[in-house]
Amino acid sequence: MKSYKKMKSEKGRVAVVGTGQTRFEARTPLSTYFELALEASSEAVRDAGITFAEVDSVVYGIYNDLFERQIMPDTYVHDYLGLYGKPGTRVTTGGATGGYAFRSGFAEIASGLADVTLVIGVEKAQDCYDWAQGKSTPEVLKSIAYSADMTWEFPLGTSAASSYAILASAHMRKYGTTEEQAAMVSVKNHGNAFNNPYAQSPMKISVDDVMASRMISYPFKMLDCSLYTEGAYALVLMSENAVRRRGLKDPVWVLGIGSSNDKSFTGSRSAKDRLGMYGDIADLRNHYAAANGAYEMAGIADPGKGIDVAELHDAFSFTEIQGYEAMGFCRKGEGGKFIENGVPLMKGDLPVSPSGGLIGAGHAVGATGVMQIGEVANQLRSRAGKRQVEIKNGKGLAHSIGGPGSSYCSVSVLGVD
Repeated sequence: MKSYKKMKSEKGRVAVVGTGQTRFEARTPLSTYFELALEASSEAVRDAGITFAEVDSVVYGIYNDLFERQIMPDTYVHDYLGLYGKPGTRVTTGGATGGYAFRSGFAEIASGLADVTLVIGVEKAQDCYDWAQGKSTPEVLKSIAYSADMTWEFPLGTSAASSYAILASAHMRKYGTTEEQAAMVSVKNHGNAFNNPYAQSPMKISVDDVMASRMISYPFKMLDCSLYTEGAYALVLMSENAVRRRGLKDPVWVLGIGSSNDKSFTGSRSAKDRLGMYGDIADLRNHYAAANGAYEMAGIADPGKGIDVAELHDAFSFTEIQGYEAMGFCRKGEGGKFIENGVPLMKGDLPVSPSGGLIGAGHAVGATGVMQIGEVANQLRSRAGKRQVEIKNGKGLAHSIGGPGSSYCSVSVLGVD
Protein backbone atom coordinates (compact mmCIF):
# COMPACT_ATOMS: atom_id res chain seq x y z
CA MET A 1 0.00 0.00 0.00
CA LYS A 2 2.76 2.44 0.90
CA SER A 3 4.67 1.55 -2.26
CA TYR A 4 1.62 2.35 -4.38
CA LYS A 5 1.18 5.74 -2.72
CA LYS A 6 4.77 6.53 -3.65
CA MET A 7 4.25 5.13 -7.15
CA LYS A 8 1.32 7.43 -7.83
CA SER A 9 3.53 10.50 -7.97
CA GLU A 10 6.03 8.79 -10.28
CA LYS A 11 3.82 6.92 -12.75
CA GLY A 12 0.42 8.52 -12.34
CA ARG A 13 -2.97 7.07 -11.55
CA VAL A 14 -4.92 4.23 -13.18
CA ALA A 15 -8.28 4.90 -14.80
CA VAL A 16 -11.26 2.96 -16.11
CA VAL A 17 -11.94 4.47 -19.54
CA GLY A 18 -14.14 1.90 -21.29
CA THR A 19 -16.88 -0.58 -20.40
CA GLY A 20 -18.74 -3.18 -22.41
CA GLN A 21 -21.01 -6.12 -21.72
CA THR A 22 -23.32 -8.73 -23.12
CA ARG A 23 -26.75 -9.45 -21.73
CA PHE A 24 -26.66 -11.67 -18.68
CA GLU A 25 -28.86 -14.67 -19.47
CA ALA A 26 -29.67 -18.12 -18.14
CA ARG A 27 -28.53 -19.69 -21.40
CA THR A 28 -26.77 -18.41 -24.53
CA PRO A 29 -26.80 -21.54 -26.72
CA LEU A 30 -25.86 -19.65 -29.90
CA SER A 31 -22.67 -18.13 -28.44
CA THR A 32 -19.43 -19.71 -27.25
CA TYR A 33 -17.56 -18.25 -24.29
CA PHE A 34 -15.00 -16.67 -26.61
CA GLU A 35 -17.75 -15.08 -28.71
CA LEU A 36 -19.27 -13.57 -25.56
CA ALA A 37 -15.83 -12.24 -24.60
CA LEU A 38 -15.42 -10.68 -28.05
CA GLU A 39 -18.82 -8.97 -27.87
CA ALA A 40 -18.10 -7.38 -24.48
CA SER A 41 -14.50 -6.42 -25.18
CA SER A 42 -15.32 -4.95 -28.61
CA GLU A 43 -17.82 -2.64 -26.91
CA ALA A 44 -15.28 -1.72 -24.21
CA VAL A 45 -12.47 -0.76 -26.60
CA ARG A 46 -14.95 1.18 -28.73
CA ASP A 47 -16.14 3.02 -25.60
CA ALA A 48 -12.53 3.85 -24.76
CA GLY A 49 -11.89 5.15 -28.29
CA ILE A 50 -9.10 2.67 -29.01
CA THR A 51 -8.54 -0.49 -31.02
CA PHE A 52 -7.41 -3.95 -29.94
CA ALA A 53 -4.02 -3.12 -31.47
CA GLU A 54 -3.49 -0.49 -28.76
CA VAL A 55 -4.05 -2.97 -25.90
CA ASP A 56 -0.76 -3.83 -24.15
CA SER A 57 -1.94 -6.68 -21.92
CA VAL A 58 -5.04 -8.63 -20.94
CA VAL A 59 -6.31 -10.11 -17.69
CA TYR A 60 -9.04 -12.76 -17.93
CA GLY A 61 -11.53 -13.56 -15.20
CA ILE A 62 -12.83 -17.08 -15.89
CA TYR A 63 -13.76 -19.07 -12.82
CA ASN A 64 -14.36 -22.69 -13.69
CA ASP A 65 -12.79 -24.91 -16.37
CA LEU A 66 -15.68 -27.35 -16.03
CA PHE A 67 -18.22 -24.67 -16.93
CA GLU A 68 -16.49 -24.03 -20.25
CA ARG A 69 -15.50 -27.69 -20.73
CA GLN A 70 -12.05 -26.37 -21.48
CA ILE A 71 -8.79 -26.35 -19.53
CA MET A 72 -7.05 -22.96 -19.97
CA PRO A 73 -9.98 -21.29 -21.78
CA ASP A 74 -8.25 -17.91 -21.62
CA THR A 75 -5.73 -18.88 -24.30
CA TYR A 76 -8.57 -19.56 -26.75
CA VAL A 77 -10.21 -16.22 -25.96
CA HIS A 78 -6.84 -14.51 -26.44
CA ASP A 79 -6.43 -16.13 -29.85
CA TYR A 80 -10.02 -15.40 -30.90
CA LEU A 81 -9.57 -11.69 -30.06
CA GLY A 82 -6.46 -11.56 -32.24
CA LEU A 83 -4.27 -10.62 -29.29
CA TYR A 84 -1.56 -13.25 -29.82
CA GLY A 85 1.86 -11.73 -29.32
CA LYS A 86 0.61 -9.76 -26.30
CA PRO A 87 0.70 -11.03 -22.70
CA GLY A 88 -2.44 -12.41 -21.14
CA THR A 89 -3.05 -14.00 -17.77
CA ARG A 90 -6.01 -15.61 -16.06
CA VAL A 91 -7.45 -15.17 -12.57
CA THR A 92 -9.77 -17.66 -10.89
CA THR A 93 -10.92 -16.95 -7.33
CA GLY A 94 -14.51 -18.19 -7.26
CA GLY A 95 -17.16 -15.48 -7.07
CA ALA A 96 -14.37 -12.96 -6.49
CA THR A 97 -12.74 -13.77 -9.85
CA GLY A 98 -13.80 -10.49 -11.47
CA GLY A 99 -12.64 -8.33 -8.56
CA TYR A 100 -9.25 -10.02 -8.39
CA ALA A 101 -8.90 -9.80 -12.18
CA PHE A 102 -9.48 -6.06 -11.90
CA ARG A 103 -6.85 -5.90 -9.15
CA SER A 104 -4.36 -7.65 -11.46
CA GLY A 105 -5.22 -5.31 -14.33
CA PHE A 106 -4.66 -2.33 -12.04
CA ALA A 107 -1.27 -3.78 -11.04
CA GLU A 108 -0.26 -4.19 -14.70
CA ILE A 109 -0.52 -0.44 -15.20
CA ALA A 110 0.49 0.78 -11.73
CA SER A 111 3.72 -1.23 -12.03
CA GLY A 112 4.57 0.29 -15.42
CA LEU A 113 4.23 -3.00 -17.31
CA ALA A 114 1.43 -1.61 -19.49
CA ASP A 115 -0.27 1.64 -20.49
CA VAL A 116 -3.51 0.01 -21.66
CA THR A 117 -4.89 -3.19 -20.12
CA LEU A 118 -8.07 -5.02 -21.03
CA VAL A 119 -9.86 -6.87 -18.20
CA ILE A 120 -12.37 -9.45 -19.45
CA GLY A 121 -14.71 -11.52 -17.30
CA VAL A 122 -16.66 -14.30 -19.01
CA GLU A 123 -18.57 -17.44 -18.03
CA LYS A 124 -20.68 -20.09 -19.79
CA ALA A 125 -21.99 -22.08 -16.84
CA GLN A 126 -24.71 -24.05 -18.62
CA ASP A 127 -22.32 -25.74 -21.07
CA CYS A 128 -21.55 -27.91 -18.04
CA TYR A 129 -24.10 -30.57 -18.92
CA ASP A 130 -25.04 -34.00 -17.59
CA TRP A 131 -25.80 -35.87 -20.80
CA ALA A 132 -26.99 -38.98 -18.94
CA GLN A 133 -29.68 -37.05 -17.03
CA GLY A 134 -30.32 -34.51 -19.78
CA LYS A 135 -29.93 -31.54 -17.44
CA SER A 136 -27.22 -29.07 -16.42
CA THR A 137 -27.97 -28.11 -12.81
CA PRO A 138 -26.49 -31.22 -11.09
CA GLU A 139 -23.25 -30.84 -13.04
CA VAL A 140 -23.04 -27.11 -12.33
CA LEU A 141 -23.55 -27.72 -8.61
CA LYS A 142 -20.94 -30.47 -8.62
CA SER A 143 -18.36 -28.36 -10.45
CA ILE A 144 -18.82 -25.51 -7.95
CA ALA A 145 -18.61 -27.98 -5.06
CA TYR A 146 -15.15 -28.99 -6.34
CA SER A 147 -14.02 -25.60 -4.98
CA ALA A 148 -14.57 -27.02 -1.51
CA ASP A 149 -12.02 -29.25 0.23
CA MET A 150 -12.05 -32.61 -1.57
CA THR A 151 -10.87 -34.65 1.42
CA TRP A 152 -13.58 -33.84 3.95
CA GLU A 153 -16.07 -31.21 2.80
CA PHE A 154 -16.98 -32.43 -0.68
CA PRO A 155 -17.86 -36.01 0.47
CA LEU A 156 -20.20 -34.52 3.07
CA GLY A 157 -22.23 -32.81 0.34
CA THR A 158 -21.19 -29.18 0.69
CA SER A 159 -22.46 -26.59 -1.78
CA ALA A 160 -22.03 -22.88 -2.38
CA ALA A 161 -25.35 -22.23 -0.66
CA SER A 162 -24.55 -24.29 2.44
CA SER A 163 -21.10 -22.69 2.68
CA TYR A 164 -22.59 -19.20 2.90
CA ALA A 165 -25.64 -20.30 4.90
CA ILE A 166 -23.32 -21.07 7.82
CA LEU A 167 -22.15 -17.45 7.81
CA ALA A 168 -25.73 -16.16 7.60
CA SER A 169 -26.87 -18.38 10.46
CA ALA A 170 -23.99 -17.12 12.61
CA HIS A 171 -25.02 -13.54 11.89
CA MET A 172 -28.64 -14.27 12.83
CA ARG A 173 -27.61 -15.90 16.08
CA LYS A 174 -25.13 -13.17 17.06
CA TYR A 175 -27.13 -10.09 16.07
CA GLY A 176 -30.74 -11.17 15.70
CA THR A 177 -30.88 -10.49 11.97
CA THR A 178 -34.08 -11.93 10.49
CA GLU A 179 -34.99 -13.81 7.35
CA GLU A 180 -37.50 -11.06 6.54
CA GLN A 181 -34.74 -8.43 6.58
CA ALA A 182 -32.70 -10.52 4.17
CA ALA A 183 -35.77 -10.94 1.97
CA MET A 184 -35.85 -7.15 1.59
CA VAL A 185 -32.52 -7.39 -0.26
CA SER A 186 -34.06 -9.77 -2.76
CA VAL A 187 -37.11 -7.53 -3.24
CA LYS A 188 -34.85 -4.49 -3.76
CA ASN A 189 -32.44 -6.10 -6.20
CA HIS A 190 -35.02 -7.92 -8.30
CA GLY A 191 -36.85 -4.60 -8.51
CA ASN A 192 -33.74 -2.62 -9.43
CA ALA A 193 -33.11 -5.05 -12.29
CA PHE A 194 -36.11 -3.59 -14.16
CA ASN A 195 -33.92 -0.54 -14.85
CA ASN A 196 -31.08 -2.67 -16.26
CA PRO A 197 -31.56 -3.78 -19.90
CA TYR A 198 -28.78 -6.37 -19.47
CA ALA A 199 -30.29 -8.03 -16.37
CA GLN A 200 -31.41 -11.64 -16.17
CA SER A 201 -34.04 -11.54 -13.40
CA PRO A 202 -36.17 -8.42 -13.07
CA MET A 203 -39.10 -9.40 -10.84
CA LYS A 204 -41.77 -7.59 -8.88
CA ILE A 205 -41.94 -9.58 -5.65
CA SER A 206 -42.74 -9.07 -1.97
CA VAL A 207 -41.10 -10.19 1.26
CA ASP A 208 -43.89 -12.75 1.57
CA ASP A 209 -43.00 -14.14 -1.87
CA VAL A 210 -39.39 -14.61 -0.80
CA MET A 211 -40.39 -16.23 2.47
CA ALA A 212 -42.74 -18.64 0.67
CA SER A 213 -40.21 -19.72 -1.94
CA ARG A 214 -38.60 -23.16 -1.77
CA MET A 215 -35.97 -23.75 0.94
CA ILE A 216 -32.49 -24.28 -0.50
CA SER A 217 -30.19 -24.29 2.54
CA TYR A 218 -31.47 -22.69 5.73
CA PRO A 219 -31.90 -19.74 5.97
CA PHE A 220 -31.70 -19.31 2.17
CA LYS A 221 -34.87 -19.71 0.17
CA MET A 222 -34.93 -19.86 -3.61
CA LEU A 223 -35.50 -16.11 -3.97
CA ASP A 224 -32.63 -15.36 -1.57
CA CYS A 225 -30.23 -16.84 -4.12
CA SER A 226 -28.72 -15.54 -7.36
CA LEU A 227 -29.09 -17.65 -10.49
CA TYR A 228 -26.50 -19.27 -12.74
CA THR A 229 -25.77 -16.93 -15.60
CA GLU A 230 -23.92 -16.76 -18.89
CA GLY A 231 -22.36 -13.54 -20.12
CA ALA A 232 -19.30 -11.33 -20.32
CA TYR A 233 -18.15 -7.90 -19.16
CA ALA A 234 -14.99 -6.02 -20.14
CA LEU A 235 -13.13 -2.94 -18.92
CA VAL A 236 -10.36 -0.90 -20.49
CA LEU A 237 -7.85 0.41 -17.93
CA MET A 238 -5.37 3.13 -18.85
CA SER A 239 -2.43 4.92 -17.24
CA GLU A 240 -2.80 8.59 -16.42
CA ASN A 241 -0.18 9.49 -19.02
CA ALA A 242 -2.15 7.64 -21.70
CA VAL A 243 -5.39 9.31 -20.58
CA ARG A 244 -3.79 12.75 -20.84
CA ARG A 245 -2.20 12.04 -24.23
CA ARG A 246 -5.56 11.02 -25.65
CA GLY A 247 -7.45 13.89 -24.01
CA LEU A 248 -10.13 11.57 -22.60
CA LYS A 249 -12.91 13.55 -20.92
CA ASP A 250 -14.46 11.22 -18.33
CA PRO A 251 -11.90 8.84 -16.82
CA VAL A 252 -12.87 7.10 -13.59
CA TRP A 253 -9.84 6.79 -11.34
CA VAL A 254 -8.97 3.81 -9.17
CA LEU A 255 -8.64 5.42 -5.75
CA GLY A 256 -8.06 2.32 -3.69
CA ILE A 257 -8.02 -1.46 -3.76
CA GLY A 258 -7.92 -3.71 -0.72
CA SER A 259 -7.94 -7.49 -0.76
CA SER A 260 -7.86 -10.18 1.90
CA ASN A 261 -8.05 -13.99 1.95
CA ASP A 262 -9.34 -15.80 5.02
CA LYS A 263 -8.81 -19.43 6.03
CA SER A 264 -10.41 -21.85 3.59
CA PHE A 265 -11.96 -23.92 6.40
CA THR A 266 -14.71 -21.82 7.94
CA GLY A 267 -14.56 -23.83 11.16
CA SER A 268 -10.89 -22.93 11.60
CA ARG A 269 -11.58 -19.20 11.80
CA SER A 270 -11.28 -17.87 15.32
CA ALA A 271 -11.84 -14.42 16.77
CA LYS A 272 -8.53 -14.92 18.58
CA ASP A 273 -6.27 -15.34 15.54
CA ARG A 274 -4.59 -12.77 13.29
CA LEU A 275 -7.84 -11.50 11.76
CA GLY A 276 -9.64 -11.65 15.10
CA MET A 277 -9.68 -7.87 15.38
CA TYR A 278 -12.41 -7.95 12.72
CA GLY A 279 -14.59 -10.50 14.51
CA ASP A 280 -15.74 -14.07 13.88
CA ILE A 281 -17.57 -15.84 11.03
CA ALA A 282 -20.69 -13.75 11.60
CA ASP A 283 -18.71 -10.67 10.60
CA LEU A 284 -16.94 -11.85 7.40
CA ARG A 285 -13.72 -10.55 8.86
CA ASN A 286 -11.61 -10.58 5.67
CA HIS A 287 -14.23 -8.25 4.18
CA TYR A 288 -13.45 -5.74 6.93
CA ALA A 289 -9.73 -6.10 6.20
CA ALA A 290 -10.22 -5.61 2.45
CA ALA A 291 -12.45 -2.56 2.94
CA ASN A 292 -10.05 -0.98 5.40
CA GLY A 293 -7.18 -1.44 2.93
CA ALA A 294 -9.17 0.18 0.12
CA TYR A 295 -10.26 3.10 2.29
CA GLU A 296 -6.73 3.72 3.55
CA MET A 297 -5.42 3.86 -0.01
CA ALA A 298 -8.30 6.09 -1.11
CA GLY A 299 -8.06 8.38 1.93
CA ILE A 300 -11.67 7.75 3.01
CA ALA A 301 -12.34 8.09 6.74
CA ASP A 302 -16.16 7.84 6.76
CA PRO A 303 -17.43 5.56 3.98
CA GLY A 304 -21.05 6.00 5.01
CA LYS A 305 -20.79 9.66 4.01
CA GLY A 306 -17.99 9.53 1.42
CA ILE A 307 -19.38 6.80 -0.87
CA ASP A 308 -22.24 7.72 -3.22
CA VAL A 309 -23.08 4.30 -4.65
CA ALA A 310 -21.99 0.71 -4.06
CA GLU A 311 -22.28 -2.61 -5.82
CA LEU A 312 -22.10 -5.30 -3.13
CA HIS A 313 -21.76 -9.01 -3.82
CA ASP A 314 -25.16 -10.58 -3.18
CA ALA A 315 -24.89 -14.16 -4.40
CA PHE A 316 -27.18 -14.62 -1.38
CA SER A 317 -29.33 -11.94 0.22
CA PHE A 318 -27.77 -12.26 3.68
CA THR A 319 -24.33 -11.58 2.20
CA GLU A 320 -25.36 -8.07 1.19
CA ILE A 321 -26.53 -7.36 4.74
CA GLN A 322 -23.17 -8.53 6.09
CA GLY A 323 -21.52 -6.40 3.42
CA TYR A 324 -23.23 -3.21 4.65
CA GLU A 325 -21.49 -3.73 7.97
CA ALA A 326 -18.10 -4.82 6.64
CA MET A 327 -17.94 -1.85 4.24
CA GLY A 328 -18.56 0.51 7.17
CA PHE A 329 -21.93 1.75 5.94
CA CYS A 330 -23.42 0.90 9.33
CA ARG A 331 -22.25 -0.63 12.59
CA LYS A 332 -21.85 -4.35 13.20
CA GLY A 333 -25.15 -6.08 13.65
CA GLU A 334 -27.17 -3.21 12.15
CA GLY A 335 -27.26 -4.41 8.53
CA GLY A 336 -30.84 -5.59 8.88
CA LYS A 337 -31.98 -2.22 10.22
CA PHE A 338 -29.97 -0.52 7.45
CA ILE A 339 -32.21 -1.98 4.77
CA GLU A 340 -35.35 -1.73 6.90
CA ASN A 341 -34.72 2.03 7.05
CA GLY A 342 -34.42 2.22 3.24
CA VAL A 343 -30.85 3.53 3.16
CA PRO A 344 -29.65 1.24 0.29
CA LEU A 345 -32.70 1.79 -1.93
CA MET A 346 -32.36 3.61 -5.26
CA LYS A 347 -33.49 6.89 -3.68
CA GLY A 348 -31.94 6.18 -0.30
CA ASP A 349 -28.95 7.92 1.21
CA LEU A 350 -26.53 5.25 -0.05
CA PRO A 351 -27.92 3.22 -2.97
CA VAL A 352 -26.59 -0.33 -3.11
CA SER A 353 -26.66 -2.45 -6.28
CA PRO A 354 -28.84 -0.25 -8.49
CA SER A 355 -27.85 -2.67 -11.27
CA GLY A 356 -29.94 -5.35 -9.57
CA GLY A 357 -26.84 -6.99 -8.14
CA LEU A 358 -26.21 -10.68 -8.63
CA ILE A 359 -29.74 -11.55 -7.52
CA GLY A 360 -31.35 -9.29 -10.11
CA ALA A 361 -28.74 -8.85 -12.86
CA GLY A 362 -27.36 -12.41 -12.69
CA HIS A 363 -24.18 -14.13 -11.53
CA ALA A 364 -21.94 -14.95 -14.49
CA VAL A 365 -19.21 -15.86 -12.02
CA GLY A 366 -16.03 -14.77 -13.84
CA ALA A 367 -17.75 -11.66 -15.17
CA THR A 368 -19.65 -10.63 -12.04
CA GLY A 369 -16.95 -8.60 -10.26
CA VAL A 370 -15.97 -6.93 -13.54
CA MET A 371 -19.63 -6.00 -14.08
CA GLN A 372 -19.89 -4.51 -10.60
CA ILE A 373 -16.86 -2.27 -11.19
CA GLY A 374 -18.18 -1.26 -14.60
CA GLU A 375 -21.56 -0.40 -13.08
CA VAL A 376 -19.90 1.85 -10.48
CA ALA A 377 -17.77 3.48 -13.18
CA ASN A 378 -20.83 4.24 -15.30
CA GLN A 379 -22.69 5.62 -12.29
CA LEU A 380 -19.79 8.02 -11.69
CA ARG A 381 -19.80 8.96 -15.38
CA SER A 382 -23.58 9.60 -15.18
CA ARG A 383 -24.09 6.97 -17.87
CA ALA A 384 -26.23 4.44 -16.00
CA GLY A 385 -29.52 5.23 -17.75
CA LYS A 386 -32.67 4.48 -15.77
CA ARG A 387 -30.61 3.05 -12.91
CA GLN A 388 -28.63 6.29 -12.43
CA VAL A 389 -28.48 7.54 -8.83
CA GLU A 390 -27.46 10.91 -7.46
CA ILE A 391 -23.69 11.40 -7.28
CA LYS A 392 -22.58 13.92 -4.66
CA ASN A 393 -19.00 13.07 -3.69
CA GLY A 394 -17.84 11.46 -6.92
CA LYS A 395 -16.93 8.14 -5.26
CA GLY A 396 -18.26 4.59 -5.54
CA LEU A 397 -17.37 1.11 -4.28
CA ALA A 398 -17.44 -2.41 -5.67
CA HIS A 399 -17.25 -5.47 -3.40
CA SER A 400 -16.22 -8.82 -4.89
CA ILE A 401 -16.18 -12.04 -2.86
CA GLY A 402 -15.95 -15.78 -3.38
CA GLY A 403 -14.40 -19.08 -2.44
CA PRO A 404 -15.37 -21.50 0.33
CA GLY A 405 -17.05 -19.56 3.10
CA SER A 406 -16.21 -16.29 1.32
CA SER A 407 -12.48 -16.82 1.75
CA TYR A 408 -11.65 -14.26 -0.97
CA CYS A 409 -12.59 -10.58 -0.83
CA SER A 410 -11.50 -7.61 -2.93
CA VAL A 411 -12.86 -4.09 -2.51
CA SER A 412 -12.32 -1.35 -5.11
CA VAL A 413 -13.00 2.35 -4.61
CA LEU A 414 -13.41 4.47 -7.74
CA GLY A 415 -13.73 8.22 -8.15
CA VAL A 416 -13.95 11.12 -10.58
CA ASP A 417 -12.16 14.46 -10.44
